[in-house]
Amino acid sequence: MKSFLKDGGKDFSSAIIVFLVALPLCLGIALASGAPLFAGIIAGIVGGIVVGSLSGSQLSVSGPAAGLTVIVATSIGKLPVYEAFLLSVIIAGAIQLLFGALKAGVVGDYIPNCVLKGMLGAIGILLILKQFPHLIGYDDTDFLIEENISTGIHITILNAFNQAFQVVTPGAALIGVLSLFILITFEIPQFKKTAFAKFIPAPLVVVILGIVIQEITIRYIPALLLQAKHLVSLPVAKNANEFLEFFTFPDFNFITNKDVWISAVTIAIVASIETLLSIEAVDKIDPFKRVTPANRELVAQGVGNIVSGLLSGIPVTSVIVRSSANASAGATSKRSTIFHGILLLFCAALIPTLLNKIPLAALAAILIFTGYKLIKLPIIVSMYKKGWDQFIPFTITIIAIIATDLLIGILIGIVAAMIFIIRVNFISAIMVGNNENNYLIRLRKDVSFLNKPIIKNKLESIPRNSFVIIDTTKADYVDKDIIDVINDYLEHASLKNITVEIKKNDSNPIHTFFKIPSQININ
Repeated sequence: MKSFLKDGGKDFSSAIIVFLVALPLCLGIALASGAPLFAGIIAGIVGGIVVGSLSGSQLSVSGPAAGLTVIVATSIGKLPVYEAFLLSVIIAGAIQLLFGALKAGVVGDYIPNCVLKGMLGAIGILLILKQFPHLIGYDDTDFLIEENISTGIHITILNAFNQAFQVVTPGAALIGVLSLFILITFEIPQFKKTAFAKFIPAPLVVVILGIVIQEITIRYIPALLLQAKHLVSLPVAKNANEFLEFFTFPDFNFITNKDVWISAVTIAIVASIETLLSIEAVDKIDPFKRVTPANRELVAQGVGNIVSGLLSGIPVTSVIVRSSANASAGATSKRSTIFHGILLLFCAALIPTLLNKIPLAALAAILIFTGYKLIKLPIIVSMYKKGWDQFIPFTITIIAIIATDLLIGILIGIVAAMIFIIRVNFISAIMVGNNENNYLIRLRKDVSFLNKPIIKNKLESIPRNSFVIIDTTKADYVDKDIIDVINDYLEHASLKNITVEIKKNDSNPIHTFFKIPSQININ
């Protein structure tokens, strides 16, 4: 009982920290996605209570994620009404249930890391571009509208930013700049070590600052006062019945809409990948090193998205920012995740008036800084140092996502990564050495027909009066086309007075296809 009370106390205190981190992020991600802000809160509640209850992870926290903002914005922009988008969220959840049933939890391990880093980098760039207008108080919807920012930059960026600067709102810009300053300060190593930084999340400080400045301007500086369109706008209920009326429900009449299914599949795939990567990262920071069942997590996320869609929320995934805050705060079990969801529910139901005092510029600063951390210079330098086979697919993924959309960009990035993988295997399969006309051609690993031009050119470039060893003992598989090239070479090598020796593995059946002309040596 004492142990339960002790651990329960840790979980509850951790839940408060996670709640303070999650609240501004839920609002900000909904804002960035073009969804109602109330939908972000609903997703946070469902991620905490529903997913937290079903998940096998003890420390993972689910909710709306920055990684899905582009997809959600695209879907909402393409679909005729928000109710159709909610249907796509429900279908995405059902697909995730199918993923879990098919034990697809290992899929995340097969996505190249350079592509994943590129995906996050592209999301970071798009977040910065899309949130910049809100940072300076340009909250009209005609600037970098969802169609432009989510399907590609189809307008001149310089002209768009020039347009935004012409309508700067001084009060919002002041809050935005100060908010960014605070977020940067919290990242300074020396400041991170302070007790204040350890216990008070930077996003919470930014939100409180925004509210305080807004209250000061009301009383003392009317010129900097923000209008209602520059503030969070959550519906305020007078009673329980009115609160229930705030919920929007999916319209199943759109079940045959092609775009609904495209959005659902995209959400399901990206949300599942992000979840699998997140739980892997969380397991590494778990002090007890517990392992989260990947397939059970997919099922939990699927149920969560079904419930979120039914209750008018945006999609949920496991989120590393909130999860790491949970672990750092000393959480011991998933009670912390559930408690934080309950706190979000309490906040949305009982104190929406306070939330409506939060400036959009403060939320924009949080999201811009989140975007910066996804594409900051050290990440780019790190990818560059890993070599061109990592850096080029990373760059291609970023460009492709910005030019098209998230799913197509990821597929293009995977193709680029696969080309480099094939190239590396292609080159390493054949090793050629030379010492005073004594040549060694060694076949390694699996030698396919793709290596045919290389081995053919290498053999034909060997000068007259040479000695050649073709070593196949290290090759597990040799394509029949390669065998034909070597056998053809054995037939005419003597015409150039070239002595050939083949080393082969008699226990490997494929090696029996090499010819044994009388004029060559066989070992």
